Amino acid sequence: MKAITILLALCLLLLPAAPTHAWGFFSHRLINRLAVFTLPREMIGFYKANIDYLTENATRPDSRRTVVPGEAARHFLDVDAYGDSALTKHGLPRNFADAVARYGEDSLMRHGIVPWQVAQMKGQLTAAFRAHDTDRILHLSADLGHYVADACVPLHTTRNYNGQFTGQRGIHGLWESRLPELLSTDYDLMVGQAAYLERPTEAIWQAVAASHAAVDSVLRFEREQTVLFAADRKYGYEERGGQTIRTYSRDFVRAYHRQLNGQVERRMRQAVRLVAAFWYTCWVDAGQPDLDKLPRTPSAREQERLAQEAARQQAPAVSVPGHEE
Repeated sequence: MKAITILLALCLLLLPAAPTHAWGFFSHRLINRLAVFTLPREMIGFYKANIDYLTENATRPDSRRTVVPGEAARHFLDVDAYGDSALTKHGLPRNFADAVARYGEDSLMRHGIVPWQVAQMKGQLTAAFRAHDTDRILHLSADLGHYVADACVPLHTTRNYNGQFTGQRGIHGLWESRLPELLSTDYDLMVGQAAYLERPTEAIWQAVAASHAAVDSVLRFEREQTVLFAADRKYGYEERGGQTIRTYSRDFVRAYHRQLNGQVERRMRQAVRLVAAFWYTCWVDAGQPDLDKLPRTPSAREQERLAQEAARQQAPAVSVPGHEE
């Protein structure tokens, strides 16, 4: 356990703090980074050579949310918008075309498409492996890791994603950013070797279902802790980026985290496990190409693409339907 803690601490030192989105920039980068270490010998050399790329670009999808139309919907699924049977075999179609035929694309985009997005990208990454396309493999691996991890977050599966309907505004950042940023050095996120997914589409839907099952406790436990903390104890002030900000106090964070009883750690472990499993499954389904024969770094063209994407992120934000906070 001590060795694991030291490894995590070293990883964390490499991850700069950043604004809150999805798991939080901190957690997304950590999840992609740790997933690399679960890969088999035939893959790990290539992925370790590009671990900084996969770490740094784990947050690109969040950076695109407010500048690329349609991007925001790829990060969540409002399960509760579809009724109690949404996740049963008689509920939401697993095939996106069937879902469009039943609900219409506008409705789907309004309530999120993360499991369909992951299923689509599974096919894209498999094709990139078959084509021996280093740039596409890296780009798609980083992005796929982000969306898979989002599916493991409870508040990405409900319309009440930031507690806005229950007087708990801010809980989104509390659960998925504040808690892991302060407490994840004590987590055991070494999950063993990546496993092959016999039914990858069903795997991502199961992840969404497990996340949604945790929504009630995420919200209820925060309410129960709020009763025990006066406002001046629930919140405090900290220096970040040269600014003084109001945030959840460390005492409140620890009390809430204690009542969650390992929930954040379990969901992060599931995210690491599932990200690695999707990468591995794509490689196997592509015929297990020899990654040692591929270029070991992104091309100049890929570096230029990243620079252009970063420049576009400076453009005025567009309206984001749904989970905009």
